Amino acid sequence: MTTTRERRLDPQSCYRAVTSRDRRFDGVFWTAVRTTGIYCRPSCPARTPAYGNVTFHPSAAAAQAAGYRACKRCLPDATPGSPDWDVAASVAGRAMRLIADGVVDREGVEGLARRLGYTPRHLSRLLLAELGAGPLALARARRAQTARVLIETTDLGYADVAFAAGFASVRQFNDTVREVYAASPTQLRGRRGARAGAGTVTMRLAVRTPFAGRALLSFLAHHLVPGVEVAGEGWYARTLDLPHGPGTVRLEMSDELEPGRTAFVTARFALHDLRDTTAAVERARRLLDADCDPVAVGQHLAEDPVIGPLAAAWPGLRVPGQVDGDETAIRTVIGQQVSVAGARTVTGRLVARHGREVATDVPGLTHLFPDAATLAEADPAELPMPRARGRALVGLAAALAAGDVVLDRGADRDDVRRRLLALPGIGPWTADYVALRALAHPDVFLPTDIGVRNALRGLGHDDASLAAVVAASERWRPWRSYALLHLWTTLMPPAPTVPAVPAVPAVTTVLTEET
Repeated sequence: MTTTRERRLDPQSCYRAVTSRDRRFDGVFWTAVRTTGIYCRPSCPARTPAYGNVTFHPSAAAAQAAGYRACKRCLPDATPGSPDWDVAASVAGRAMRLIADGVVDREGVEGLARRLGYTPRHLSRLLLAELGAGPLALARARRAQTARVLIETTDLGYADVAFAAGFASVRQFNDTVREVYAASPTQLRGRRGARAGAGTVTMRLAVRTPFAGRALLSFLAHHLVPGVEVAGEGWYARTLDLPHGPGTVRLEMSDELEPGRTAFVTARFALHDLRDTTAAVERARRLLDADCDPVAVGQHLAEDPVIGPLAAAWPGLRVPGQVDGDETAIRTVIGQQVSVAGARTVTGRLVARHGREVATDVPGLTHLFPDAATLAEADPAELPMPRARGRALVGLAAALAAGDVVLDRGADRDDVRRRLLALPGIGPWTADYVALRALAHPDVFLPTDIGVRNALRGLGHDDASLAAVVAASERWRPWRSYALLHLWTTLMPPAPTVPAVPAVPAVTTVLTEET
């Protein structure tokens, strides 16, 4: 059976990418070789197979469902995801984000379908048409990848690995690993590299290059919330509120500017429950904007007279994502009409009062961010902010807790925006900033943002030319979010140069909306 997306994969174009070993297509399609029975990423360094011996698949799960095993040389299951998912925000893309977060493992196909607003049967048809595999096969491919990482990087027993990866039984785990990797768990463990202790997992997260890691670190460090986040030279860490318990992640970020290859960000997870490995990895990848296609973004913006020089100065700039959509929305409301320093102070006080204390091995990480249900019960008059903003925050928290607004990357972006704007105290700037950070929308621009205007003035634009630039921002589509980040980056302080635990800054309130 040839699926809709497989028909859109032009075989000759795919084969040209394979012959040139173009890493930009890793995660966009997979190459299966009939004569060997294996499937590879397009950049696999092995000898290029003959055109007549290959087929092309839109997902690793589709190749596995067709009977192919993963190549042991290029590890095709460990590629960045398709950047098309965020651009189009299709049902398939939204489903893949939820599957990667472990929703099928925790809630079954019925739970996935319910989140997306479809029946399980119709959702299966959509995914089969778009990705060549149904939700169970896609979840199985994700479990296999997680299992391989745990086998190769930890000393966990195989039973613990099986359940941490989301398998229902050790037998299912053994059968899947042998089928996908043509190797037993014991054989995979023999090839492993660094080890980690029980409860910790260290792995490398694939990102496309160029990757402006230090610019991303600078943005995250500039917006740190005391108790929840810390950063130092070359690293960022934070707490995670995961389905089965708390955890932390520490990410090592540096610049990898050579285009057209896959780079890796080292991530160390400390988890209360290893069943949360899949969810923790997916949330770290969201934060890194790991599935971005920076070459496509850079080429589109390169000729623009305003953004082009910035794109050349910061190739591979990412849009900072999030580990929890509810947290992002709440932080956005807190940040309305205050400086970044002021927002950090207020948010830190909110965390200290309403967040849950956790014990971690990272100095400075002491709390989980308050959940929506807790904040929905707060008295607006007692929140450390103006009364109107406190009411807006409590109203938003109540809508999030009740499920009236869903920010799990599975919701339709337009529907989320409508629901946010219907809430008291939520305006277009707030709704669009939430879309930018929480929903990974690649085409958001904030024309009224004071940071945008300050950046343009810093680039030499007066009020007249500034208005013209804002009016012409349509030419940055469909990558306006990245143009926005380029402007904001001109205002960012440098990334930390020494390990640091941020102190709570003094409140500095101004009547503006900043990044």
